[in-house]
Amino acid sequence: MSDDNTPMSPAMDPDPAVPASGSAAADSPFESGRTNRDEAPQYVLPLVVRIERAAPPARTDALRTAARAVLLMLSDERSVGEGEWARVIRDWEDARIRKVVRRARGAEWRRACELPGITVTGESAEVRVFPPVPLDGWPRELARLQVSGTDLDDPEPPAAPGPLGPVLWLNPELGMTAGKAMAQVGHGAQLAWWELSETERKAWREAGFPLSVATADANRWRELVASDLPLVHDAGFTEIAPGKTVAVEGHHRVGSLPPCGGHGF
Repeated sequence: MSDDNTPMSPAMDPDPAVPASGSAAADSPFESGRTNRDEAPQYVLPLVVRIERAAPPARTDALRTAARAVLLMLSDERSVGEGEWARVIRDWEDARIRKVVRRARGAEWRRACELPGITVTGESAEVRVFPPVPLDGWPRELARLQVSGTDLDDPEPPAAPGPLGPVLWLNPELGMTAGKAMAQVGHGAQLAWWELSETERKAWREAGFPLSVATADANRWRELVASDLPLVHDAGFTEIAPGKTVAVEGHHRVGSLPPCGGHGF
């Protein structure tokens, strides 16, 4: 379950996302052409979703929780300044932006939770995000986890996007596994984060990172991609053809969010 949805190996890296417009800077981590970032050491942000046989999470909640997990990692005090994860976060962002989602249950999940990271809970989903690791340097407890087998469903139709926080709109023409989609909305959340000022970032975090994930209808998708909104463009190495996967709408709303009492993480 990942940007590439295939087991990682030295010869097969996860797909980086790339920008959907030509306005991106030449050194963008999402640029489709080869840049200096490709010469830097490459890292990946691992996410693990808990999927117990008897109680798998709802698909949309798993996507929302993965997006929030990325934001929690980016904003954690250990990831900024002189924090213990800050250097590896900078190295990750200086290269390509890669995210890989794996699944765990039972003892696998408990072992994963013993590693440094952040566990984020949603309504039904639990996702643990870890500091970036080298492409060929995964901790054993994570490397042994499966990247396939996440056929998650929504038992009921998801609610319409809420008025608070950004909406991560998925391309209606794509059929992505849950893991692939989780990685893509993680990219979208990161793009939203990069668009914000420090004041807006603080307000969003204090509000608990509210956001929505939804699949646009065909007409709405055409409007979104024709706008100047942040867009995620997948390189197309696995699962889907190259193209736009996520549009980020409403990131500007986070500056006026009220703080929440419980973050769910």
